[in-house]
Amino acid sequence: MVMPTLSDISTRLAGLVDTLGSDQFLNQLVDTLCWQTQADDATIIIYEQGELPGIAYAKPLEGAAETALNTYLTGPFLLDPFYRAAQHDNQFGVFRLVDLAPSGFRASEYYKTWYKSCGYQDECGLLIDLGERSFINISMGLLAPQARFSRKQARDLQDLFPVIDAMCKKHWGGQLKSDDTISMRDRLHSSLGAFGSSVLTKRERQVIELVLLGHNTRLIAEKLGISIETVKLHRKHAYAKLDINSQAELFYLFMEALAHSSGDASVDPLIAYQGVG
Repeated sequence: MVMPTLSDISTRLAGLVDTLGSDQFLNQLVDTLCWQTQADDATIIIYEQGELPGIAYAKPLEGAAETALNTYLTGPFLLDPFYRAAQHDNQFGVFRLVDLAPSGFRASEYYKTWYKSCGYQDECGLLIDLGERSFINISMGLLAPQARFSRKQARDLQDLFPVIDAMCKKHWGGQLKSDDTISMRDRLHSSLGAFGSSVLTKRERQVIELVLLGHNTRLIAEKLGISIETVKLHRKHAYAKLDINSQAELFYLFMEALAHSSGDASVDPLIAYQGVG
């Protein structure tokens, strides 16, 4: 692979500056970042205050499910390691999937049910804070089996991040809403926190949420300060109360309940889903 020179990079960035604020900017941005990292594809997802996530830029991937991104927008994004890094941990910059995902992520139902259908074998994202509780993820993907982004590729992107960050802030400046009302995203977050509250104990709910996020048993035990056997016991009791037998059934139950949620943090979305009350 021929490494880009400083002159090559400067020429690309100059072209980006010329398209700022125009319809061509996002396409030029994606082309530049994929050229720099040898990524196969990129998608730009915007998380705007008061709104569900939106796709600012995407191109169809041959062989990938056309509905994968649309499905992501309806609720699975709550479990996305990149989304959670920005939304919950206020982390912005360049991250590889391995930098953010819990150790059991590739065994999680989120990964097996949704993530694999998007076609990516690995992902590297630029998380950019746009202010007003809004941000974007420029998600770059590798499609070849077993392909992985290297630390050097991430470092090269980090070197470019300040100028990409400034350009994106300039491009989206003044376009975003400022709304103090409770957003749809806030409602979905409340639903995640309330999931199972009508039948599970607090500890069982904590275990179930971490299972949904892709944490393995050992990591759950470390996070909650309990033994591995206690985690297994809580999970067993929770599955029995929810009338499920596997992590796959848990994921589907969560997604179905989420679709029926009122967004009230005090109400378990399972109640509406099951038609109780």
